[in-house]
Amino acid sequence: MKSIVAEDLKKTYRNGQVKALDGLSLDVEEGTVLGILGPNGSGKTTTVRILATLLQPDSGHATVGGIDVVKNPKAVREIIGLSGQYAAVDETLTGWDNLVMFGRLYHLSAAQANARATELLEQFSLTDAARRPIKTFSGGMRRRLDLAASLIIRPKVLFLDEPTTGLDPRGRMEMWGVIEELVKEGVTLLLTTQYLDEADQLADDIAVIDRGQVIARGTSDALKSQVGGERLELVVAESDISSAQEIINRLTHSASTLDVGLRKISAPVANGSQSLIEVIREFDTAKIHPLDLALKRPSLDDVFMALTGHVAEEAVAETNEKKRKRGGKK
Repeated sequence: MKSIVAEDLKKTYRNGQVKALDGLSLDVEEGTVLGILGPNGSGKTTTVRILATLLQPDSGHATVGGIDVVKNPKAVREIIGLSGQYAAVDETLTGWDNLVMFGRLYHLSAAQANARATELLEQFSLTDAARRPIKTFSGGMRRRLDLAASLIIRPKVLFLDEPTTGLDPRGRMEMWGVIEELVKEGVTLLLTTQYLDEADQLADDIAVIDRGQVIARGTSDALKSQVGGERLELVVAESDISSAQEIINRLTHSASTLDVGLRKISAPVANGSQSLIEVIREFDTAKIHPLDLALKRPSLDDVFMALTGHVAEEAVAETNEKKRKRGGKK
């Protein structure tokens, strides 16, 4: 059974000048996780806002739990939970008070709201901090509390819009554990992310969005297979990029991709070890000395690059941070 269905959704801003969604269609099977992967501005958040009844599409049709999101938004809100990119909690209140407040807003009785707050604080390992003001919480604790608030009514469908944005590696791992536990309980989950490893870890199925359209859909392994088998990856000095790429294209009989910021050349190879030997010989003759050279199985980074022609934000951000630390420009 399809728990979420979106058909030909379109949405524009600025009097039609900006296309946020341009005929987007997707569906999610009940009890599964769909990861929506795409760069900033690709339409991920707009999709979530429409499905969560916070925004109406200009055209198209969408249902959640079989309920039309435009015709009957109130009924949709009764079965969904939503956690946005930024924790929607009141910093002046304690963790306990926030959850009780959300429970009351969902029309739970005082006793029910108190009981649910206690249960969620324990589930999200926040019991010890329950009586502390939110302004004293770490980023990871705030995100966990925000997710807990979205589960007050035990939703059948949960929307998580970049749930680990801004978290450090430890915080991200903690959130992943929480999300995986929710999935085991049978919640249908739509997860938007720009973190490729997050989609790889959590999603049963992945939809890649760019410029308001789904440009690819499948399991992580299926998407990786589109790129090919093994890939030859190398990093060279900036002055050697052109010559190195010409050699790679000639030996692999394919058009390699280039990440200019990282100076990384990547190309699919049919016979990995033999291709590696040939490249090393040619580079030696051309006096090109790679800074890094390896054979790798395709990753979602490779899929994203192949499909969109550019890297995801996390890679761009990492490159810019390295430049900043070296005194370069962002």
